[in-house]
Amino acid sequence: MTTTQAPVIKIHNLDHFFGSDNTRKQVLFDINLEIQAGEIVIMTGPSGSGKTTLLTLMGGLRSAQSGSLQILQQEINGATKPQLTKLRSNIGYIFQAHNLMSFLTAKQNVRMSLELHEHYLNGDLDQQAVSMLEAVGLEHRVDYFPHDLSGGQKQRVAIARALASRPKIVLADEPTAALDKKSGRDVVELMQTLAKEQGCTILIVTHDNRILDVADRIIYMEDGRLSQNTATTKSIS
Repeated sequence: MTTTQAPVIKIHNLDHFFGSDNTRKQVLFDINLEIQAGEIVIMTGPSGSGKTTLLTLMGGLRSAQSGSLQILQQEINGATKPQLTKLRSNIGYIFQAHNLMSFLTAKQNVRMSLELHEHYLNGDLDQQAVSMLEAVGLEHRVDYFPHDLSGGQKQRVAIARALASRPKIVLADEPTAALDKKSGRDVVELMQTLAKEQGCTILIVTHDNRILDVADRIIYMEDGRLSQNTATTKSIS
């Protein structure tokens, strides 16, 4: 008997507000979305349309207020802090500002993400961190500090850090915005390759039209609403 795998992200009638009372403003309207395991989805749309807000809700970085938001079959609306903490351990985050610790080397930055997971602590964390940096092409930069790395190299360290613990979901917010065309392309293709190898789901928020073709599906957000017409890579010329 075959069973259909549940979506890793399932959103139904989600609204979200900032502020309270007279300053309360609705920023997300009736969001409905499902993302399957292993899918690479790009979310695009104008600045200020609510993309990053939705991304932070999916990552358990904000509490859902209204509607249903299930991540890995865990309901976020009403979830406790311990539940959200546990959920976040299954998610890798990559941001436009790579957010590396400037006082740690590339290896130490990646190792730090492994130290957050008990089941890795009995292994050789340094070797695991080096292996991940080798996978992103930084085998000769493992002991470099962030200030000695280029923008593309810093973002590669951020990818290694996000993927080192083999998360089930990777959320990336404008990961190529600060990079030139080649570096940006390299970084996204690297995310695509490594995530496919690990079988994880990727959601990328971006304005970068140069990387749209890596997606299995493209969704569009404007004024806090997801477009009813989602595009696939096959429809992009």
